Amino acid sequence: ENRLIPTELRRDALALQGSLEFDDAGGEGVTSHVDDEYRWAGVEDPKVMITTSRDPSSRLKMFAKELKLVFPGAQRMNRGRHEVGALVRACKANGVTDLLVVHEHRGTPVGLIVSHLPFGPTAYFTLCNVVMRHDIPDLGTMSEAKPHLITHGFSFCLGKQVSICHSLSLCPRHHVYKKIDHRNVELTEVGPRFELKLYLIRLGTLEQEATADVEWRWHPYTNTARKRVFLSAE
Repeated sequence: ENRLIPTELRRDALALQGSLEFDDAGGEGVTSHVDDEYRWAGVEDPKVMITTSRDPSSRLKMFAKELKLVFPGAQRMNRGRHEVGALVRACKANGVTDLLVVHEHRGTPVGLIVSHLPFGPTAYFTLCNVVMRHDIPDLGTMSEAKPHLITHGFSFCLGKQVSICHSLSLCPRHHVYKKIDHRNVELTEVGPRFELKLYLIRLGTLEQEATADVEWRWHPYTNTARKRVFLSAE
């Protein structure tokens, strides 16, 4: 019983338990079913469904339409009054592999949730510096080719997971290119453009938000030199 454990040891144990949330050393190379969500990534093309938060503004609707152009084969669904649970069940029934939900604040897109189906995980991103297609001067023609996403250097476990997640469903900056001559290539931005900042990964799907375990969480107050590098060893 706890009454037989000295008070000082109980305090030390609680302090150690709290610090374990911020340390992930020693688990390299150890995998389980939890790390196996994307085992078949690349075998089949992802089926992406894009929707918005409830009562979206016209600008958020436009942003969701532009996201659909970025992902080959993606579909967009009007949110209406559908609850999250109903959305996830409908997606699972139709073989959707990734559900994307865009959020806004006063008409500006500020958040993106990517829920991998059917079992998770669910990644939460902050959207920054969003520039839509109609805001880009000299807009290039949208290519029908599948985009190539550059994620070099994501060598840690978290980095690899984020890299696969991005490769399956996300392309934060969209360009087309053409060869001017045998040495030079010209890039033309076709939009949309935005920055993604990951702040949370939960193990379950979106409707399990209240009960799913947290796999990783960004804690600014633990931003020490040793704990700052999450994505890459470089």
